Amino acid sequence: MPVTETFIGAVLGFTTQMYSNALRKLPLMRHPWEHVLGMGLGAVFVNQLVSWNEKLHEDLQVMIDKSKAANERRYFDEED
Repeated sequence: MPVTETFIGAVLGFTTQMYSNALRKLPLMRHPWEHVLGMGLGAVFVNQLVSWNEKLHEDLQVMIDKSKAANERRYFDEED
């Protein structure tokens, strides 16, 4: 569900900027545009992370299928 990942990324970006300002002992909402930028970058990051994870699982499944097929050819097709 893309809404969940986008929301989590936005919260991650926002809290990262708040934490950065708190560590530097600056006003928490010093530059509001930095919070918006952080929210956007966080949303993009988490969405890309989720899509990368899905692609990784698909590629892993393809590799497992190829390995199973190679093992079946090696051990079961040579029964002449």
